[in-house]
Amino acid sequence: MSTQLKNLSVTNLEPNKLFKKFTIGIVVAEWNPEITNALLTGAYAHLVAMGVKEKNITIYHVPGSFELPLGAQFLASQKHVDAVITLGCVIQGETRHFDFICDACAHGVTNVGLNFNKPVIFGVLTPNNQQQAIDRAGGQHGNKGIEAAETALKMLVLKYNINQ
Repeated sequence: MSTQLKNLSVTNLEPNKLFKKFTIGIVVAEWNPEITNALLTGAYAHLVAMGVKEKNITIYHVPGSFELPLGAQFLASQKHVDAVITLGCVIQGETRHFDFICDACAHGVTNVGLNFNKPVIFGVLTPNNQQQAIDRAGGQHGNKGIEAAETALKMLVLKYNINQ
């Protein structure tokens, strides 16, 4: 189904007592704050709605999406942090800068998760224009922050179930 026809943030996850045990770190890029703050609002609200204690959610800001992997690494290295959510937005411009930033960010976030054996979620929008970003940060296509929060919780449940 085409993205144009659906809200991408439809959730099937139910609140769970297990979620009260989890500690989640969120790293948010300051660049494109009208978008990243909306992503953060969605992620935070979803985590709390699912049962994560507010005191177990920590939020840190980095200058831009390029810095998200290192911010995620700082958090993932903390033993008490169970998962990290990265939130950012890189809007396509006229130069290849977009490609370099997106590639470095995606690979960096992936590597942090693999290196620390923790869920590190890529909640970074890579739209062609501002309107597409708005549509995915609480607009007609939902909120990618909610999806990132849901993904973190699902991956933590998977890890918990495997380790039982």
